[in-house]
Amino acid sequence: MEIIFDFNSNWYILFFAFVSSWAILLLLRRNLVGKEIKEQIFIGACGLMSMVLLELFAVSVGLWDYTPGNWPVILWPTYVAAILFGYQLLRSVETLLHKPLVTSQLK
Repeated sequence: MEIIFDFNSNWYILFFAFVSSWAILLLLRRNLVGKEIKEQIFIGACGLMSMVLLELFAVSVGLWDYTPGNWPVILWPTYVAAILFGYQLLRSVETLLHKPLVTSQLK
């Protein structure tokens, strides 16, 4: 029996890079409001569903396939981490673009 959790260590690096970036942006924004956490959970779940649909489509039309024992299980948590990072990045840019400039406050 092959262990399906035995995959390249670069997957761990990718996963933790996304999780770390998400956590850093979350802390920098200091916005731990319950509504936003619900939004992140919803966006993470919707993003994961769209990735599942993408994978099912790609495998069914032969774009790629997963041979037994060669399926990177960490792919799905990495998708969710990337989606959450993307959410925080979007919110950070949105906050920066809509924040009044310091020079305009001096007048």
